[in-house]
Amino acid sequence: MANKIKVGVIGYGGQFNMARAHLLQMSEAGMAPTAVAEISSERLQAAAVDFPGIETYSSVSEMLKKSSVELLAIVTPHNTHFALALQCLKAGRHVICEKPMAVTTSECDKLIATAAQQKVLLSAYHNRHWDGCILRAMDVVRRGNLGKIIRIDLRMGNYGKPRDWWRSRKSISGGIFYDWGVHLLEYALQVLQHQEDDLVEVTGYASQGYWSSHGHPYPKDANEDEAHANVRFHSGAHLHLVISSIDSNMKPGLMEITGEKGSYVLDGLNWEHHYMQANGALHVVRGKNPPSQPARFYQNINAHLTQGEKLIITPEWARLPVHILDLACQSAERGKALPVKYTY
Repeated sequence: MANKIKVGVIGYGGQFNMARAHLLQMSEAGMAPTAVAEISSERLQAAAVDFPGIETYSSVSEMLKKSSVELLAIVTPHNTHFALALQCLKAGRHVICEKPMAVTTSECDKLIATAAQQKVLLSAYHNRHWDGCILRAMDVVRRGNLGKIIRIDLRMGNYGKPRDWWRSRKSISGGIFYDWGVHLLEYALQVLQHQEDDLVEVTGYASQGYWSSHGHPYPKDANEDEAHANVRFHSGAHLHLVISSIDSNMKPGLMEITGEKGSYVLDGLNWEHHYMQANGALHVVRGKNPPSQPARFYQNINAHLTQGEKLIITPEWARLPVHILDLACQSAERGKALPVKYTY
């Protein structure tokens, strides 16, 4: 235990038990769960039961003052990531933010600069970087089975009134984009980086007002009913992201990759490869995705800190989907495409 990196979490909410999952994965990767900070005494008790002997603190300030914990995962609502991460970085601790790393590009910039000044690690929990569905898709793309990528479509949604939770509140969540949108964009960026294709501009569109006048739990602080982001790349390739709560006919599949030689559609469980045969007939092959490998995130973090292994989810990489979403939201408000500041 003495040689293990001491790790902890900020936030131990009961929703999805995400903080518990972080600590378990940290432990499995060879690190030592050491501390939890949480404002709810009930949830602190739950942490003490889940991890006997773990230090518990009712505030982050108290934990930073009293604990020798070295790396902290921030598992709190999106709009709190920036301030909490900044506080921990300035205290000389390594930081992992739940995705998104922050809500705006400028917040990400400040965190990256502070981590560099303090010479500590900063990353975001992009565990879906190793989802089986995207690992297989990337293999298909690398083998050239789709040819040059022309377009990627990303979609998530349904028709239904938003739930009564913080993810439905724009001032806390950042908007409808900032939950699954971050995951899906990272999928697309993983695919397109193999074409060494730089981003050029982002255009955003948003529709708002229906659910805020039809029973939204927070009508004055409602997420968009639907939002779109279009990203253009230097080669002419583009990606389109749509997240919706008013789509009664959402197209199947989370992601569709269209190339010059065929198309590849995937969701969490299944894949389909569509291509034209020499005789002009359409051929479709279907299958199940391989298992996901989420444990690789903290395995890489531990190896980076203890052995100097290359960090996979760098803060610059984690900033990129936030940058796109930030520009898309600004574009929707201003009614015009906006140039990107950051690319691969």
